[in-house]
Amino acid sequence: MTEINKSRLFIASCIALVTTSMTFAIRAGMLSDLGKQFNLTNAELGWVASMAFLGFPVATMLGGWLCDVVGMGRLLVLAFITHMLGIVLTISATGFWTLFISTFFIGFANGTVEAACNPMVAAMYPDRKTEMLNRFHVWFPGGIVIGGLISYFMTDAQLDWKAQVSVLLIPAFIYGVLFLKQQFPKTERVTSGVSTGDMIAACFSPLYLFMVACMLLTSTTELGTNQWINTILENVGVKSILILVWINAIMAIGRLFAGKMVHTLEPTGMLLGSAVLAVVGLIWLSNTSGMMTFAAAGVFAMGCCYFWPTMIGFVAENIPKSGALGMSLLGGAGMFATSIFQPILGSMYDSNLVAAKANVATNATEASIKLAAGANTLQSVVILPVILVFAFFGLKMYMNNQANAARLQK
Repeated sequence: MTEINKSRLFIASCIALVTTSMTFAIRAGMLSDLGKQFNLTNAELGWVASMAFLGFPVATMLGGWLCDVVGMGRLLVLAFITHMLGIVLTISATGFWTLFISTFFIGFANGTVEAACNPMVAAMYPDRKTEMLNRFHVWFPGGIVIGGLISYFMTDAQLDWKAQVSVLLIPAFIYGVLFLKQQFPKTERVTSGVSTGDMIAACFSPLYLFMVACMLLTSTTELGTNQWINTILENVGVKSILILVWINAIMAIGRLFAGKMVHTLEPTGMLLGSAVLAVVGLIWLSNTSGMMTFAAAGVFAMGCCYFWPTMIGFVAENIPKSGALGMSLLGGAGMFATSIFQPILGSMYDSNLVAAKANVATNATEASIKLAAGANTLQSVVILPVILVFAFFGLKMYMNNQANAARLQK
């Protein structure tokens, strides 16, 4: 039997995640252009964007069940095929419905990557799960930086959104080649002999359900906001796509050094601190403009930085019997919430535009109206991380009590 090449599998997983996040960044950069070319409202653009986030949980829910049965390799073949299909269909889109369908395929591919790669990383590095999952997830914001810069420079060179989407074929092809003919590890649930019944029971435990509820809010705070940053902040006085790049560059650096944070604060401390910074960052973003927007965005980025991988790492370490299904359902729940939030955020922005037109001076410019509408929209989102501050404080107290009780028993 061929030996498992951990290094190659980890690198291929990172490139697959780069492909996933580049779709996110390039789509964020072209939403306004799609609206103009196909005469779509912000609410309709929200529905298109939501398909990427709906396709994701559909894939993770299926992939979580299938990972133990068909193996990670077959799931990644499916990811490659649906990535290619979604990219080609997006390039050939003719309107709302073709964009709607093609974006779903891309979302499905993105979710399949997560369904296969998260349990693979956990299985390859059983003693460093949270640290290595954070390192793996460096490449979600890392890919957004790459995709955002590509979108910025290609737009500056007057290359249209179809040319930008075509670039996605490159990383998709690379990860397909790297995974080809590789030996994949079995999931931890399979190797440890945990039964399907025990896995399902773990996914219905109170702690797991609490983490799912929190994931609905963390993912919406991070991904829901970031998907609209380019549109909502397009009139703050700096290139909004560069704000998206800046946010994700900080997130990538933070996740790269997550190991030190895990040992210093532990996952619950990381999550609580992240929620506090997300609140501060969103409030500041909604009340600033010009170059100070980058400072506010930096605080928001430090807040969102550890949410996704630390949530998955926490479940992998503290509810290990939930297995690949637990990690996949957690990610799927987050993306499903983000999917629902996309048209809501689009409609909210449309409503705030109407309100801003009514409330500002009659000679106000379109830019000032959009600036006010964007600020009001961000202020409405702040409630999500505020709830998380209280939730993660409670989680930290609970886990501390559990640890103290365990020490007393010894």
